[in-house]
This record gives sequence, structure tokens and C-alpha cells, in this order.
Amino acid sequence: MRRWGIALSGATALFVAAFVAMSAARPLPGAPHCPVFPRSSQWNQRVDRLPVLASSDRIVQSIGAGAHSHADFGSGLYNGAPIGIPFVTVSRQQKQVPVSFQYSDESERGPYPIPAGVPIEGGRSSDGDRHVIVVDRSRCRLYELYAAYPEDGGARWRAGSGAIWNLRSNHLRPRGWTSADAAGLPILPGLARYDEARRGRIDHALRITVPRTRRAYIYPARHLASSDTDPDLPAMGQRVRLKRSFDVSRFPRQSRVVLRALKRYGGIVADNGAAWYVTGAPARGWDNDDLHSLGRVQGSDFEVVDTSGLRRPGR
Repeated sequence: MRRWGIALSGATALFVAAFVAMSAARPLPGAPHCPVFPRSSQWNQRVDRLPVLASSDRIVQSIGAGAHSHADFGSGLYNGAPIGIPFVTVSRQQKQVPVSFQYSDESERGPYPIPAGVPIEGGRSSDGDRHVIVVDRSRCRLYELYAAYPEDGGARWRAGSGAIWNLRSNHLRPRGWTSADAAGLPILPGLARYDEARRGRIDHALRITVPRTRRAYIYPARHLASSDTDPDLPAMGQRVRLKRSFDVSRFPRQSRVVLRALKRYGGIVADNGAAWYVTGAPARGWDNDDLHSLGRVQGSDFEVVDTSGLRRPGR
């Protein structure tokens, strides 16, 4: 290997190659020095070689074998708001504000570095989930809020729940705790991002929603959101993947990138919602017509993965 005009030994070449690969992995726009969690995180581990769960067919049927996938993100506006869950990056100089929580016993108190005009999922007038996601690029801290509303012009906020994450750590929330997501998981690492699609590769699992879950959560999820004990329903944290036999070559470019990620890394059930909806961040570069082709993927094209063999850091 030659780099910078220097001849390297075999061992040194391997070290440099590993360093370059690690330093170039999934840089976050606006926070290039912050990993989106370590490579050992379950979000970043491939599942394409793991076995299929014995109850896969029944779980897929309960989610909707005939239901169609959907990109719950894109460009432009839908009902006057950007399509997807936005995020923003800030520096250590960003003023931190207090946040009061409905579920205060399962939320980090903060304060939270929320800038004026921070994007809110669904827009300022939304009555939906109203997620707010902020990354402090100086400290590599991730701040996420659910049902977030500004008060006193943004001098303080109220929210349903909130969580603070160290992007360099695999530390999980306490068992039974929610986060800004129903499964007690971070949202940011599961978002499909345009910067990834533009370079042609998404190297992590994607956040998905399903209509019903059961009263259970599996690693890395920490929280449940159902009283239904039907064993054929998916648990929070359940990992699904697109079947290896599914041909993605007939899809346009952006959709192919998403589908390849669903084959390699799969999707993690993170919330109750529409069947097979894939979550992403809004961006002008998304081609909505391209992403619309994901609707040609049916639930029967997925299978449920047995993730018991995956590494479990931060347990």
C-alpha cells in the first residue's frame, strides 16, 4: 500500500487501511468527528448471515404480509411540513434550556441545547410525535425529545419524554425506560439520510414501525408499548430484514440504497405505526418519485432475524 508517497510495510498498511476505514465511516453532516455510535453497536452490525427466527412467518403475517413498504421521509413538504424526522447539529456554545417532562421518571433532566428555530417533526403546528433531535458536535452528545413544545419563545420547553446519548458509547437506557421513541432506543442512528444515499451506501439498520407490538422488548430495546401478549406479534427491538432472494436491481438508485441496507443491516422495530414504514431525515436531495418505488416491496418480502448471536455491548 502506498499513501502520501510513503511505502508501507504489510502490517503498517493494514493498520492504516483500518484507520482510514474507521475515520471515514458514516460521518454525520455537521458533526464529522462524531460517530453515530461505535461500530459494535447493534445499529451498525450486519445481520445478513444470521439465521431466520423460527416464528418469522407468523410475525410477518401479524405485521402485514400483503402490506406495502413506505419511505416515511423525502424532500419538499407534505401537509405543509418536511417529510421525515429532522435533526440539527450545534456547538458547545449553544445555550441550554430547561425541559419539563410528562414521563419525568424515565427522562434525562437536561438541560438540552435547543437552538431557536430548531426543526420539529411535522412542523411547529404539528399535533403528531413532534420529535426534536439535536447533536452537540463538540461533545458528541445526542439529545432527543418526544412531543416537544417550546414555551416562552423557546426559553424553556415541555415534552413527553427525553433522552441524552453519548455517541461514542454503547451505553443503554435502564431496563423498562422509554426514550424519545417507544422502544427506548435512540432515533438518529436508524434514520435513512440523504448524505448516505448520495454516496451509495447505508451502513446501519433502519428504524421501522409496525401496527401492533406485543408486551415485550428484546435487546437493544428497553421499553414496551403494548399490553397484547400474542406471541406472533413483534416485540419492540425486533429485527427484520429483506430476503436475500429479493431482486433490488429493478429499483431506482436511492431506493436500491435503502433496500440494500435492509438486506444487510435490516430494520429495527422502534414504534407502533404504519406497517413497514421506514424512517428517514428530510433533505432536498431525496427524489420522492424514486422513493415511492419502495411501495413495490411487500411484507412477505421480509423475514424476522434471530439476533441472539449478535454482540451485545453496553448490556
